[in-house]
Amino acid sequence: MFSNDAINNKNIHSSELLHSAWKNLTTSVILLNQDLIVIYANESAKELFALGEKRFIGQEFNALFSHHTIDVSRICSHTLEQGIDCHQHRADVVFIDSRHAKIALSSRLITDDDQSLILLECRRLDEEIKHDQASHQMHQHIAARTLIRGLAHEIKNPLGGIRGAAQLLQYETYQSERDECTNLIIEQTDRLTELVDRLLGPNQLLKKTDCNIHQTLESVIKLAMLENHNHIKLIKDYDPSIPDINIDEGKMQQVVLNIVRNAQQAILSNETLNSEPGRIRIKTRIRHQMRVHNKSMKNALQIQILDNGPGIDQNLIETIFFPMVTNKEGGSGLGLSIAQTLIDQHNGYIDCESWPGHTEFNIYLPLSL
Repeated sequence: MFSNDAINNKNIHSSELLHSAWKNLTTSVILLNQDLIVIYANESAKELFALGEKRFIGQEFNALFSHHTIDVSRICSHTLEQGIDCHQHRADVVFIDSRHAKIALSSRLITDDDQSLILLECRRLDEEIKHDQASHQMHQHIAARTLIRGLAHEIKNPLGGIRGAAQLLQYETYQSERDECTNLIIEQTDRLTELVDRLLGPNQLLKKTDCNIHQTLESVIKLAMLENHNHIKLIKDYDPSIPDINIDEGKMQQVVLNIVRNAQQAILSNETLNSEPGRIRIKTRIRHQMRVHNKSMKNALQIQILDNGPGIDQNLIETIFFPMVTNKEGGSGLGLSIAQTLIDQHNGYIDCESWPGHTEFNIYLPLSL
């Protein structure tokens, strides 16, 4: 806490203190006037651009680079003319000393003595990108290794049965025994074919119709309640204003039912269930101006499935939608992979967040209003 003397004297030192704080920010800060001329740069900006005060101040913004992909026209039209903050999450730049970098930028309009200025914040992304790439490669490696192990396990059992039946077939003289061996070979071959088909994912064309999403969800809840032996509470939180949506109702039921059943099984396996009753909440909302990864939706239907189970192992969360990845004993690890494929076919997006005591799946589907 500040003493009364410090509070009384704060105005004396505030200008120097603020200038020092501004100057020593780790984020690069640049002030541009209406002509996009640099009128101020803090120490971090000078380090990023490798320019001293004399070579920096008074330079036109574009002249700070040999090449760049910064959307300067958008900064002018949105920030300078309309006062709207702009964000460019990744831009490639080549500084005048030939160094290459990837940076993130934010621009905001500020005024000083009736003068409009652009406050630019720049942050170098190179190390973050390298870290993300390394992390992504690691998760891909883990997922690939898990896929291979899962496949080996799934394939080995039927192959063993086929081999054993073929060996018996060599020595059996009775037709009934030969028929039994032949049927076993057919069954195990069909099992392998089904596994390959599931790995390839759904290959049927979608049969889209205009559906009331809440009727679709009600069908899922009825099916889920049939197996609700532990009296897990299913809570419905619907937005009744949501209009009909054009989807393949059967495929969407398959997606949501898979997630709900996963939640039920996770809750049942939770050793702390006795201390807190199991709950699954199914929630619907309308979202506007959605942008997730490379998908952009002006209006979107959000279906959220939340549970208070033990959460997903953090070692699996990054690869949860990969084939053969599962934390369920005896699970195939294909359910969420198939769900993602079905959502992709609807031009939608699915994601997951989880920590102990909380797991949520969010499905976003394009919606016409």
